[in-house]
Amino acid sequence: MTGIIALYIFMLAAFTGYEVISRVPVILHTPLMSGSNFVHGIVLVGAMVALGSAQTPLEKTIGFVGVLLAAGNVVGGYVSTERMLEMFKTSQERKKGGQA
Repeated sequence: MTGIIALYIFMLAAFTGYEVISRVPVILHTPLMSGSNFVHGIVLVGAMVALGSAQTPLEKTIGFVGVLLAAGNVVGGYVSTERMLEMFKTSQERKKGGQA
């Protein structure tokens, strides 16, 4: 029975997340996602904790995949933030940044 409840909660969270994100204007998606990089770090820590407490090979495999995906999410978030911030620099600031 707890599996069905967990699936129900997951489905509600997915639907709510989709509805919230779909109402955000397109121009705000990148700043919103780059500002939420701390959430990705929390997900990574949670995945590492889950991997650390894994007992069976299946749990270890799922935990490893979770850590891998969470780490990719964190790195991708910071890369996109860096690219977004580069767009707001002038050409002179870009040249100074490359020489330093």
